[in-house]
Amino acid sequence: MPRPVGRAFIGTSGWLYPRWRGDFYPRGLAHRQELAYIAQRMPSVEVNGTFYSLTRPSTCAAWRAAVPEGFTFAIKGSRFITHMLKLKKFEGPLANFFSSGLLRLGRMLGPILWQLPPQLPFDQDRARRFFEAVPRDVAAAERWARRHDARTTGRAALTAPDGRTQELRHAVEIRHPSWLTDVALQTLRELDVALVAADTAGKHPLSFERTARFAYARLHGATALYASRYEDDELGAWAQRIAGWTAAGDDVYAYFDNDAQGHAPHDAVRLLAAVQAGAAKPSRAAAAVARADALTALTTASRLPP
Repeated sequence: MPRPVGRAFIGTSGWLYPRWRGDFYPRGLAHRQELAYIAQRMPSVEVNGTFYSLTRPSTCAAWRAAVPEGFTFAIKGSRFITHMLKLKKFEGPLANFFSSGLLRLGRMLGPILWQLPPQLPFDQDRARRFFEAVPRDVAAAERWARRHDARTTGRAALTAPDGRTQELRHAVEIRHPSWLTDVALQTLRELDVALVAADTAGKHPLSFERTARFAYARLHGATALYASRYEDDELGAWAQRIAGWTAAGDDVYAYFDNDAQGHAPHDAVRLLAAVQAGAAKPSRAAAAVARADALTALTTASRLPP
């Protein structure tokens, strides 16, 4: 029996950007209404504030109240865990992360993104220990939350309002090429952790290797990191790629982070329309995908350690 077609969750990384006001957001729109506005135009956002600091239950409850049923929040994992602790001695901080309010999102809680620093090479034991420990459903996240320490005492959310049996997915955005070796990729497959396809204008490794039962992409800019607008042929290539992943039965999460000039929300809307309508011309899209993947293969090979 064939697998059902996967879903495409396309959005932006964050939504609170002054540059968007009077441009993507209508002039005069109250800041508190910006999430509701963006949620009417795309099915998901990636929360990036959780990378920098712990959130609060009241904040997460307000996020959920602002969006329609079926909306999905991807959550960027704590940089204290990834950049300071480098995936070691993570138990207390991981408990605090899940107790800080994220459980209030319940069934709207989507995948967790773990972005690694460039200085963190692949270590199999370290990777296995961390990704075997992270919760794989909301009920397991509740159990982690109950282990919190004084940092969230008095403001912890320890139970979800719904969705306790919902799968909790994890993705990793790598910045060190050693994560693209055969051993590293096989380890991620065994752990069912998605390797993020991160378009960073050539600054960091880009790979389209699939290592999980879902796909995750971050579009930081094809030619200028965090700044460049995606051209029609570039979006067509991504639309074609996403169509292939969803046709195989996998859900896809794709977020634009090219926000410096305000392009992210506009590009997200354009890509969503292309995916939904099949707007990309097959021949041009196929050629663009072939060129991009060939270039990626060469670039990746040149950066792999000997």
